Amino acid sequence: MPTYLSPGVYVEEVAGGSRPIEGVGSSVAAFVGLAPTGPLNEAVLVRNWAQFVGTFGDFSADAYLAHAVYGFFANGGGVAYVVRVGDTIGETEAGNHRARAVAPPSRSRALPDSAYAALGTFRVAAADGVSADGLTVEVGDPTGDGPEERFTLTVKQGDNAAETFDVSARRNARNYVVSTVKQRSKLVVVDEAAPASQLTRPPNQAVAVPSAPEPPAAVAVPQRKRLEPTQFLGDTDERTGLGSLEALDEISIVAAPDLMAAYERGVIDLDGVKSVQLGMIAHCESLGDRMAILDPPPGYGAQAIRRWRQDEAGYDSTHAALYYPWIQVFDPSTGRQRLVPPSGHMAGIWARSDAERGVHKAPANEVVRGAVDLELQISRGEQDLLNPIGVNCIRAFPGRGVRVWGARTISSDPAWRYLNVRRYFNYLEESILLGTQWVVFEPNDQALWARIRRNVSAFLVNEWRAGALFGATPEQAFYVKCDAETNPAESVDAGRVVCEIGIAPVKPAEFVVFRLAQYSEGGGELTE
Repeated sequence: MPTYLSPGVYVEEVAGGSRPIEGVGSSVAAFVGLAPTGPLNEAVLVRNWAQFVGTFGDFSADAYLAHAVYGFFANGGGVAYVVRVGDTIGETEAGNHRARAVAPPSRSRALPDSAYAALGTFRVAAADGVSADGLTVEVGDPTGDGPEERFTLTVKQGDNAAETFDVSARRNARNYVVSTVKQRSKLVVVDEAAPASQLTRPPNQAVAVPSAPEPPAAVAVPQRKRLEPTQFLGDTDERTGLGSLEALDEISIVAAPDLMAAYERGVIDLDGVKSVQLGMIAHCESLGDRMAILDPPPGYGAQAIRRWRQDEAGYDSTHAALYYPWIQVFDPSTGRQRLVPPSGHMAGIWARSDAERGVHKAPANEVVRGAVDLELQISRGEQDLLNPIGVNCIRAFPGRGVRVWGARTISSDPAWRYLNVRRYFNYLEESILLGTQWVVFEPNDQALWARIRRNVSAFLVNEWRAGALFGATPEQAFYVKCDAETNPAESVDAGRVVCEIGIAPVKPAEFVVFRLAQYSEGGGELTE
C-alpha cells in the first residue's frame, strides 16, 4: 500500500481480478533440409517465399526443401523456420574425385521423345539398363468381360512373353496402366501422352520399343560424403540440425523433406530414414507442443507402403502424422512436372485450416494447392487398408481436384486417433501455460484458486462458443476444478497449486452414413 502524508483525493491503478488467457499460434512450421546456400545449422525465420530464396536459393534438382517451403506458403502457411544441414546432396569431400555417369534416377528421369513408342494416348519406353533389342509391347483384349477401358499389356523379348499385365486406361482404377507397370515391370515404363481427360484405351497393336539413347559420357565429379542421420537430428547443446529448434517455443510443425532426397540419391539408407523419423517423433514427444509430418519412401505402391508402415517402420506416436502418396508439382527450374514429398504442402494446409476454421477442425477434405497430379491414384479399397493404420491418403477426385483425405495420427491409442484432437490439446496446453504465468509466487489461498478458475473458465467458454468443444452448454463441454480438494494442506505446504481441467473436444465426422428406406405414403411405415 502507498503511504499518504497529505490530505486529499488520490487515484490508484490496481490490477484487475481477471487476466485473460489468449490462444497461442498453432501453425508455425520448421523445415530441416538441404540447400545450395545459406547459413548451416541455424534456424532462420522466413515469412514468405522471396525471403527463402534470398537466403537459401531457388529450386534445386537434387533437393526438396525449396519445394516444401514453396508448398507451405502456397497452401496458406505464414511463418516458418528453415534449418539447412548441408548442400543439395551432402558436402563435397575435398580432393576425392571419381569418374561416373551423371543421370537422374529412373523414377524421375527425362527421356527424349525418340525413346518412346506410341500406344494411343499413352507411350512406352525401355526401363533403365534394359536393352530394347527385340523388345516389343502388345496391346490385346482382356480375359473375360469387363469395362471397355481394360486391356492386356504384354512385353515380349523376341518371341517370348516376358511380362503380362491386366490393366486399365482409367486413372483412378486399381490397375491403372501407368502405376501398374511402374510398380511391377522390370523391362518397360509407361507414361501418359495426353491430358487426363483425354486418356483412352489404346487400340490392339504390337509396337517395337526404341533403343534407349546413349548414356552420358563419364565425367569427373566430386564424390559426396555419405549423409548420416545425426546431420539431420543435430545436437541440442550445439544448436545444430533438429536440435536447434528446441529453444523455439512457437514452432508447432516439424518436417524434413530432404530426408527423402538423401534416400533417393543413395547417401542414406532406409535404416537411416527410420532413425531420423524416430528422432523427429522423439523431439516432438519430449517437447509436447509440436507435431512431426512424416514422408513415405518414394515409389511404393499401396501394399508396399502398408508393409513398410506396419512391419518395417512400426511407428506409434500421438505426435506424428504420415501422408501418402507423393504429389506431382510443376518445377520451374526444369520446366517439367516433378514428384515431391507431401510434407511441405501438408504443413501449409494445417496452417490454412487453422486460420480459416481453427485448430480444432481436422485438416482434411482440403484442396492441395499446386498439386497437378499424384504419384499413384489411391482407390477406396486401398484406402480401406491404409486409413486404419494411420496413413493419411491424398486422393484425386473428378471435378474436385487433389485433396487430403485423412486426418489421423500414427498412434494406436483410440483417444488420440485424430490429428485435430492432438493438435487442439497442444494448443490448449500452451495457451493456458503462457496465460497463467502471473500465478507464480502469488499467495496460495482460496482467492487465488477462484481467480484461476475464473480465468481458465472464461478462456474455455470462448473455445466452446467457437465450436471447438462438444456439448450444448459450457457445463457439458468442460469443467475446471481448483479448490481445497485439489489443493490439500500438504500440497499447499509444498508450494503447489493444482488445477484440474476436463474438456470434451469435437471429433471429425470421418464416416458419414445416410440410411435410406422406403415408406408407405400416408401410413408412415417403413418397408424393407
